[in-house]
Amino acid sequence: MTEDQIIGLVTQNIFYLAAAIFIVVVILKGIRIVPQSEKFVVERFGRLHAVLGPGINFIVPFLDVVRHKISILERQLPTASQDAITKDNVLVQVDTSVFYRITEPEKTVYRIRDVDGAISTTVAGIVRAEIGKMDLDEVQSNRAQLISTIKSSVEDAVDDWGIEVTRAEILDVNLDQATRDAMLQQLNAERERRAQVTKAEGAKRAVELNADAELYAAEQTAKARRIQAEAEAYATEVVARAIAAHGLEAAQYQVALKQVEALNALGNGAGKQTIILPANALEAFGDAFKLLKGGK
Repeated sequence: MTEDQIIGLVTQNIFYLAAAIFIVVVILKGIRIVPQSEKFVVERFGRLHAVLGPGINFIVPFLDVVRHKISILERQLPTASQDAITKDNVLVQVDTSVFYRITEPEKTVYRIRDVDGAISTTVAGIVRAEIGKMDLDEVQSNRAQLISTIKSSVEDAVDDWGIEVTRAEILDVNLDQATRDAMLQQLNAERERRAQVTKAEGAKRAVELNADAELYAAEQTAKARRIQAEAEAYATEVVARAIAAHGLEAAQYQVALKQVEALNALGNGAGKQTIILPANALEAFGDAFKLLKGGK
């Protein structure tokens, strides 16, 4: 083999090698493997050409260029604090946090430069506007409703940027020291008022119970008197019946019985008593005993 043939063979091999390398480079440049958490923005001659999703993708080498690699994972903005004035003119400091993710990278890349800064500014303006429509008590008690309103308003504002707001949070609502002191005084006054109301209700209840007790005692006394009166009436009725049935003897029997009972009570008194009776009284008692004996 001559020297020219050797040179030609080497040149041919170099050409084949260069062609193989070129083909390999073309293949490598034409294949793009996109991770699951990203999207690639492809430009052709400086203009948007395509958005590559996760997996294997093919592009035209040397014409198409992957210009942007955008993460589609959910992101959290740094906690931001902004001052706002409520409807009742109370200055509050609101700490907010927003979570979002990019759904249309072509809009995010070509329509907004600083995504985080733009969203933060938008959230601050919406928070001030919404809190300005509410009193302080409403801000404290309707936080869930306020968060929902802020989220909806931010979604509408960033829709043209290809961004989805997944969550908005109000972490804290801080008040200045003067407002805190005033609220503390109001809280203490409310507690004192409730204590006084409770005390007054207790006193009222005690009076009601005492009145109920007195009414019950009066009812029981009246009931006892009624029973006693009924008993006396019954006894009188029995005596009346006896007199009606037996005439004068029954009346004399009752009188004699009462005299004996009175004499017995007098004799059973404390100490030693000396009872002086007139003579005609003894005769009366004798008659009474005769009646009692006869009654028995």
